[in-house]
Amino acid sequence: MQTFWQDLRYAARMLTKSPGFLAVAVLTLAMAIGANAVVFSVLNALILHPLHVANAGTLWAIQHGNEASLYQSYPDYLDLGSRNRSFEGLAAFNIDEAALDTGDNPSRIWLAEVSGNYFDLLGVQPYLGRVFHLSDERGPNSAPYIVLGYSYWHTHFQDDRSVVGRVIQLSKHPFTVVGVAPPQFHGTLVFFDADLFVPIVNAEQLSSGNDLNGRGNRWVFMTLGRLKSGVTRAQAIADLNSIGSYLEKTYPKEDTQRTFTLARPSLYGDYLGRPMLAFMGALMLLAGLILLAACANLGGLFAARAMDRSREFALRLALGAGRLRLLRQLFTEAGLLSIIGGAVGIWSSVALLHGLSLWRPASKWPEMHVAVNPDANVYGVAVLMTLVSGLLFGAVPVRQVIHTDPYQIVKSGSLGKVGRRITVRDLLLGVQIALCAVLITSSFVAVRGLVRSLHSDFGFIPENALLVDTDLNLAGYRGESVPEMQQRMIDALEAISGVQAVGLVDSAPLVAGGYNGSLVFDDSVTDFRPSNAAAHSFVFSTSPEYFRAAGTTLLSGRTFTRHDDKHAPLMAVVNQFFARKVFGSPANVVGRYFKKGDGTRIQIVGMVEDGKYNHITEDPQPAMFLPILQAPTSATWLVVRSNVDSGRISAAIRNNVRHLDASLPVYVTTWSKGLELTLFPARMAALSLGVMGLMGVMLSITGIFGMAAYSVSKRLRELGIRMALGAQRKEVLQAALARPFRLLAFGSSAGLLLGILASRVLAFIVYQATPRDPLVLAGVVLAMGLLGLLATWIPAQRALSIDPARLLREE
Repeated sequence: MQTFWQDLRYAARMLTKSPGFLAVAVLTLAMAIGANAVVFSVLNALILHPLHVANAGTLWAIQHGNEASLYQSYPDYLDLGSRNRSFEGLAAFNIDEAALDTGDNPSRIWLAEVSGNYFDLLGVQPYLGRVFHLSDERGPNSAPYIVLGYSYWHTHFQDDRSVVGRVIQLSKHPFTVVGVAPPQFHGTLVFFDADLFVPIVNAEQLSSGNDLNGRGNRWVFMTLGRLKSGVTRAQAIADLNSIGSYLEKTYPKEDTQRTFTLARPSLYGDYLGRPMLAFMGALMLLAGLILLAACANLGGLFAARAMDRSREFALRLALGAGRLRLLRQLFTEAGLLSIIGGAVGIWSSVALLHGLSLWRPASKWPEMHVAVNPDANVYGVAVLMTLVSGLLFGAVPVRQVIHTDPYQIVKSGSLGKVGRRITVRDLLLGVQIALCAVLITSSFVAVRGLVRSLHSDFGFIPENALLVDTDLNLAGYRGESVPEMQQRMIDALEAISGVQAVGLVDSAPLVAGGYNGSLVFDDSVTDFRPSNAAAHSFVFSTSPEYFRAAGTTLLSGRTFTRHDDKHAPLMAVVNQFFARKVFGSPANVVGRYFKKGDGTRIQIVGMVEDGKYNHITEDPQPAMFLPILQAPTSATWLVVRSNVDSGRISAAIRNNVRHLDASLPVYVTTWSKGLELTLFPARMAALSLGVMGLMGVMLSITGIFGMAAYSVSKRLRELGIRMALGAQRKEVLQAALARPFRLLAFGSSAGLLLGILASRVLAFIVYQATPRDPLVLAGVVLAMGLLGLLATWIPAQRALSIDPARLLREE
């Protein structure tokens, strides 16, 4: 033990004698280990341990077999629950919004409508009061109860324990608070923390679309269950598909193609689960490669450092020190260095993860976040990576120390001769440079694609447009009062000074997040089976001025008027792709008819430009726009086109709506800001790859610096002789730095090619990601060139500052 403390003190002295080496090494390790800790912590929170409930591994969501959708109708949920033999129980829940009124101004909140057995199935015990049970359900609207989420109780009720038993208004209906959920429970979805929970049997009070009896109305967001002990996933899927066959035979009109599979519930089934797993797996792989590159870099620096200390090692060996003692000293220095770098990396990752946990990526949905604070698993992995890293880079100079000849060192001043062959260290550095070029290329592509996506043709003009989002159900509007209130809102906003146009749509493209769709059939079709459909189209309900307010170009025909109500013939405006998909050509479609899945015959009165409706990376999709008075809905998105300051207009909008109905909560934002959730994947890809690219650049700088410094240190005597014989500065630099620059050239070329190939994957995330963009290619070449110059500056100066006379005197 005493020898170990001696080695440790000596290692500390040697490291502090080289502050530049110490700073570079600690920064390199801190970046690599910190990056791995952050990525693994996110992976742990999203994939490995996303749910804070007992036995989360036995929970499965029931997903459609033919698509990544979880939606079920309430009657189908009841049949699945009563007829299956594979689950201990099935629970249902839906995400909805409501207006909460506690006596002050009403606020818009997000809630989870859950079945009575939801909390019991998950094994969740209340923090205060009680939760719901199946015994509370006695039919529609029979359980007007609320369980508050802990965070909402903490922030909006200031931890008031007397809130239990209090009656509050939800969308004009009285509900009684019966309990508060525990702090660690945030529901069964990541990215979403419900403000409160209500029984699903009362869902009709909160939204008219929540039909407890409509088998064809699939509004229940998720059905999840806990597998019985001994039942496999495959057995459960077979059991569910047998129930699906029963539903198809019993309800052929409502239930067609009822096949099922099972998926993990936390990431919305396979909808986000598969792409998130692939993305996080790729990030984890890149982070691991960065750690390997860091070890290779530090190995190169350690080798150069060992070369500089060759005389010290030779003298210690000559004085009787064993080679094992020298190796132990090197590993002690590597271990101490890795512990310092790992500690800095873990500390920085904890700070970053804390910020990520508080981050709200979409201002409209403050509940959308995920806690990624590190746990014992993350700390354990980080410590393991720290220790393994020290062993890896500490082992690089082992071979040269083992084969050290003290007599040769004292005689020649070098640990060995200059080699011309490719070494493992060369290969590692070449791979690391290629990785850096891949990351730089991908990050440039992502950033360029993101910039293009912000200035793309969406089929509407988000600039100078505001969105006013509300749902009239929140204030108790039903039936004929809905279109009346919508028209009053349009008239009130049109009266604001500076407003150019006001239009209404039931679901704002690229913003709302949920869309209606319909099968479309040719006018001659009489058999409305799905296989006979000509297309599946987005369906929007709009007011007459919507297209003008949205900035959507009318290509032919006309838009709607206020006379296009329920007494007028059914009509629609379609986009250009709809016309091409259904009729084969966009020419002469105005005046033609098509049919919906229920046989309704609709005439086309106009055609508008194509657009993006669900996400920016989608292929062209058919879309139809129906008059709001012929397809009424309480969902209300008002598009306000204005040429004045958005802040002043926003305040005026809120005041005018408040004068119409003070109990109606509205959310006002610019359309450009409303795109933040749609652009979130692209921005995260650009940010993640940008950070990885920056780390790759910094590691490449240290790696090339280590190689160049090693090359110069190893050839000092040769370079001194060259200079003594009259070699020019250019020749000296070429002799000293040719190998690092060759590795830079080869690695950069390979990385650029791989980056172009890998960047094609970004097209699925980043709209208009183009790896062949000349600016991207030029930027990568310039970045790698500057990187090489920066990394070799200090070794080049050392090579040029050699004093041949002094060097030869020492020899």
